Amino acid sequence: MSMFDAFKLAGSAMQAQTQRLNTVASNLANVDTAASSPDQVYQSRKVVFEAVLQKAAPGKAALADDVRVKDIITDKTEPKKMYDPKHPMADDEGYVYMPNVNAVEEMVDMLSASRSYQTNAEVMNTAKSLMLKTLNMGNQ
Repeated sequence: MSMFDAFKLAGSAMQAQTQRLNTVASNLANVDTAASSPDQVYQSRKVVFEAVLQKAAPGKAALADDVRVKDIITDKTEPKKMYDPKHPMADDEGYVYMPNVNAVEEMVDMLSASRSYQTNAEVMNTAKSLMLKTLNMGNQ
């Protein structure tokens, strides 16, 4: 694996984590949206990552060549059914349906994605620093 491969891998991981952060932001933005039926309510979404592996030589382990978002899945958990007949979105029986978004879990997911993004940015900075040190070896 060359230094350029490290840039490519860290960059793809940063791109995947950005998509994860966008999905978390969408979930958090819709945490308090109400609907008058369970079919109309916002459903939480989760990002599924996939490692793209290099072809390995016989007898050697395959290395990750890329990280990407394989899919964004919708959480099929039932929405929260709340009795609130005064709510403008209440159905005929007085129930309002709220998204299956757990704000605490989303905040934890956001922190995890943010730290992963920062770690990969640090990998890129370290690889850049090592490349510069290698180039400067000839000047001494």
